[in-house]
Amino acid sequence: MATAASNALKADRSTYRFPPGLHKNLLWFALRKFRPANPIHLFQHLAQAYGDIAHYKIGWHHIVFLNHPDYIREILVVQNDNFIKERTVQRSKMLLGEGMITAEGAEQCAQRRAAQPAFHRQRIPEYATTMVREAARARETWRAGEQRDIALDMMHLTLNVVAQTLFATDLRDEVDELADAINRIMGLYNFLVMLPAAEWLVHVRPPGLAAFVRARRRIDAVVYRMIEAHRRQGTGGGSLLDLMIAASPDRSADSERSLRDQVITIFLAGYETVANALAWTWYLLSQNPECERRFHEEIDRELQGRLPGLDDIPSLQYVEMVMAESMRLYPPAWAMGRYARQDFQLGEYFLPAKTTILMSQFITHRDSRFFRDPLRFDPERFTPEDKSRRTKFVYFPFGAGPRQCIGESFAWMEGVLLLATLAQRWRLKLVPGHRIEPEPLITLRPKYGLRMEIERRTADRQTAA
Repeated sequence: MATAASNALKADRSTYRFPPGLHKNLLWFALRKFRPANPIHLFQHLAQAYGDIAHYKIGWHHIVFLNHPDYIREILVVQNDNFIKERTVQRSKMLLGEGMITAEGAEQCAQRRAAQPAFHRQRIPEYATTMVREAARARETWRAGEQRDIALDMMHLTLNVVAQTLFATDLRDEVDELADAINRIMGLYNFLVMLPAAEWLVHVRPPGLAAFVRARRRIDAVVYRMIEAHRRQGTGGGSLLDLMIAASPDRSADSERSLRDQVITIFLAGYETVANALAWTWYLLSQNPECERRFHEEIDRELQGRLPGLDDIPSLQYVEMVMAESMRLYPPAWAMGRYARQDFQLGEYFLPAKTTILMSQFITHRDSRFFRDPLRFDPERFTPEDKSRRTKFVYFPFGAGPRQCIGESFAWMEGVLLLATLAQRWRLKLVPGHRIEPEPLITLRPKYGLRMEIERRTADRQTAA
């Protein structure tokens, strides 16, 4: 297993020792065996064939895939200072710029410090009220018997929540425009990642990248309008946008671009991950009637027909367990990677600088060594007792280490409150024959959306009567 590397370790390049893995170049191997656009299939093969650690190459680039908590901890915590975000994250700068996800070093730390007060416990009650209000408003637009794309509905809902909580802005009139532009970019994600010199070609604008540029401009227009409106209002409040504006030294082009990068990054991180977690949760509940029954029973018992609030979250334990199990099977952040600055030791292997390290929550969360009968949906895995017995780094939906998601507590609160509010009134059933396939883009989306039929709950009819 992995051990901490000595900071003073020096070795001749001939002493590099690589883990077992693919002998052929990945590009040749993938074309024969996998769909290159779905790396989950490759990761599944590597875990099955080589176990905890596997090595392959793309061209002259060394890549190591990890599937054990000891190795994962070694990279994300013990040797964190030797690693930066890897190539696919760097490619996302084409959309995100130098936001908190893509920035490194002092710049990333400064952005994180500036944002931290927005997640302080003093702001939480206000956030909870807004979350429930938006969910209650959304559930009023649903009608019994209609079919809806719940994945899209959850994106609209969480986008509104993030806009109003963290940015003190109402985007309901622009949510369709913003969501459509983001969806267009998500659809181009794998193309952008695989395209050589995409950062340069974006200025030439071949067909695929022209669509990307148009979508990015639409997002920028919404973001800049939001920033300008907020400045005109001069609220001087404590929202995250207020903090970002206060930390912006001037209105120079560089300063405005930096502000834009930070806003877009928080938007995507804040709404996209929770939206997908909620969508997959509704799907899994529809496929597991006993879990769905317990889920609704707890909501009815604890809330007695009233809207939930912050103080109800501790009593909605099964709702939280359902969401946790959903993120085990379908983690919105389905993989993560790092890029080595210097040579490093990883267990018995000695690896060169510029090695890319990949880890996949989707793969580790479904490993039978860590979760018995791993493909079964079982919220009981997340009782306090079971969580206390679990090895760390076998479940890491929000990442781990110094760069763990700053909004994790916000996301848990949001997920529980939105689920409870919507489920008070409605039960969701998957439309028969609707195809379910996870699509690993920046986040793990349902590739064909989630067509679900809306069914009014008996408990809600009785409460209304």
